[in-house]
Amino acid sequence: MMTMTDVSLAHAAQDLSEHISDSQVFKTYIETKTIVQNNAEAQEKIKHFQNLKIKYEEVQRFGKYHPDFRTITAEVREYKRQLDTDPLIAAFKTAEKELHELLSEISLLIANQVSPNIKVPTGNPFFDAQSSCSGGCGSGGSCGCG
Repeated sequence: MMTMTDVSLAHAAQDLSEHISDSQVFKTYIETKTIVQNNAEAQEKIKHFQNLKIKYEEVQRFGKYHPDFRTITAEVREYKRQLDTDPLIAAFKTAEKELHELLSEISLLIANQVSPNIKVPTGNPFFDAQSSCSGGCGSGGSCGCG
């Protein structure tokens, strides 16, 4: 059974979701994602990289003892560099990072409103360093979870 508080929280969450969806950060993310998805050259590069990653994972099972270890490792690194410098893909990755940062900041603000003891893994060392829990409770960190 939902209480009035539950309904109020659901409405607040919906409002927050709409604000995020209306933000320029989200719009830029969607625009760059659509551009990359609709660009045949970018899609071919991504597909090629995914195939290289499969080869890389196979080589990693045997490590430096695999006969193609150096070749595949170097090829993956070089191709990753090419992907990272592709203007369309770089723009998408930047937009993705900015959206992630926005969502992490919002998560941190919400968690801190509930309790300063709630740990929110943001993936951002600046925010994660503000917590007293290095690595979090589940990772053997030094926090007092209770």
